This record gives sequence, structure tokens and C-alpha cells, in this order.
Amino acid sequence: MNDSPEAARPEASPYPEPAAATLSESTWRARQAAHLARVRAWTGPHRARAARGEKHPVHDFLWHYYSVRPALLERWHPGLGVVLAGDGARDFLTHAGYAPVDDGVTADPRTLASHRLDSVRWIASLLRACTERPPVFSCFGLHEWAMVYRTDATRHADTPLRFPPDELARVVESMPVRCSHFDAFRFFTPAARPLNRLQPARETRLELEQRGCLHVNMDLYKWAVKLLPFAASELVADCFELALAVRELDMRASPYDVRHLGFEPVKVETPEGRADYEREQRALAARAEPLRARVLAVCESVVAAAA
Repeated sequence: MNDSPEAARPEASPYPEPAAATLSESTWRARQAAHLARVRAWTGPHRARAARGEKHPVHDFLWHYYSVRPALLERWHPGLGVVLAGDGARDFLTHAGYAPVDDGVTADPRTLASHRLDSVRWIASLLRACTERPPVFSCFGLHEWAMVYRTDATRHADTPLRFPPDELARVVESMPVRCSHFDAFRFFTPAARPLNRLQPARETRLELEQRGCLHVNMDLYKWAVKLLPFAASELVADCFELALAVRELDMRASPYDVRHLGFEPVKVETPEGRADYEREQRALAARAEPLRARVLAVCESVVAAAA
């Protein structure tokens, strides 16, 4: 059992995301403080590791892969349709996307540049495609194995592997490789790429990505961040929380040995391990469904409000 600070699920914010409201300064400052307290359970350990020069191959991935600074996750935004009242609300005007209104300050999609609005439309198209496409639960996390297949260079050089190279290769070759996620597939070794049943490309994401995929559900965090300040920070934090759980399963099912960090392996090289992986994968996909709907709703509201 992993007992690191990031393993415990922080308490969700008690403040709901209003559809449309004017928040008094005392109310929005309370939400701001609750959000900061929640996410510091994640940002604090990351900063402490960085100060000590330590690497965490499981949890640090989210910060580096998505290139999101802890300060950005800590910064609170109320989301679309919320007016912040009070003198302190003027501070939000220093952030892109905000505009003054009669009652205070609000996030206004009409401030978006055309290329950013096009990006929001594309994100919405991807989320709709994933919503409409049936989920697939037969990949068994082999993307991480394909990233170290028949190579001496691993992405986490300081983390040992559970198998010697020949045995690791035998596992990969004994099972179908079915990765549909371009950002995972692009890290496959050259020897592993021909083994994949699909050849995902940036141009085929709308056709191939599906909601059973761990990385597709992890990416909800990326899309929520890209929607700031129009996505409420509580939604962004919910997506980060899911991404962290996804990453933990990702590495537990990988060929890396992360038991020294408190993570027991999901042994996908065995029938029992594959059943365990699918069960956990399905549970994470179920957690992702309402988050995907919320992120998509923000996209649609931004596009409508910007018109």
C-alpha cells in the first residue's frame, strides 16, 4: 500500500461550482483558500522533492509531461458565469481572460484570440468523439512496456525494471499491442512500433482515441488546464486527482519496479494480473465519465459565449 502524501485523496472542496452567480468577496476568498489547501497536498511534496534534488518516477510525471507549474494549479479561478465582487476582485484583471463588469470582475471568453477559440472547438470535438466511441479495455498497459522494448535507454533510468531485457521482450511479443493514443505511441521504441495493431498519428486522434484508455482519461487534466480561466479550478483539481490515480496504475502495470515507492505491481504478464488491470482500468474510466462531461460543457459554454 502506498502511504505517500499524494496517495491519500484530498478532501474535495465544499464549495460547488455555480452555474451563474455573483460571489461576495468573503465567499470567493473562502473558495480560493479551500482550493489552495486541497492542491497543496500535491504541490507541496513535488516542491519538496525538487528542493532536495529527488525524482519520483510516478508522481513527477504529471508535472513534467503536461508542463504545468505548481503555481498554476494553486491559482484559483471561479470559472465561467461567475462574477467576483469586492475590491480584491480587481487583482484578477492581471490574468488573461478577465474583464470588468458592473458588479465586479468575470472571466469573459470574448477576450480569446481566434486561435485559442479554435483550440477550444478542437478539444470539444475530441471529447465528443471519445464520449460517443465505445471504450476498449484490452490494452493491459503494454504501452509502457513498448517504450522499453529492445532498448538500453529507458525513460526512468534510475528506476529498476522487473525483468531482464530478453524476458521483457518476450512478454511484449506474447500479447497483442493495441495502443490507440498518439502521445503514448510516439514514445514506443522503433522496434516496438511495428508490433502495434494501430499506428496513431496526431492527425488521427479524433478517429482513434477512446474513453477506456488510461492516457485519454489522464489528458482530461490537460484539457481542463487549457480552458483556464473559464474552467473552475475545482474542476481542474478534480481532473488532476484522477490523473494521479491513472498514473499510479500506469506505473504499477509497467515493467518498472516501483515497490520501493510503495506501489505493488499489477502483473499484466499473467492472466490474473490482466484481470486486475482491467478491473482498475474500468473503475478509472467510470470516474472519468462525469469529468469529461464537465470539461465538454465548459468548452461548449466558452464557444457559445464567445460568439
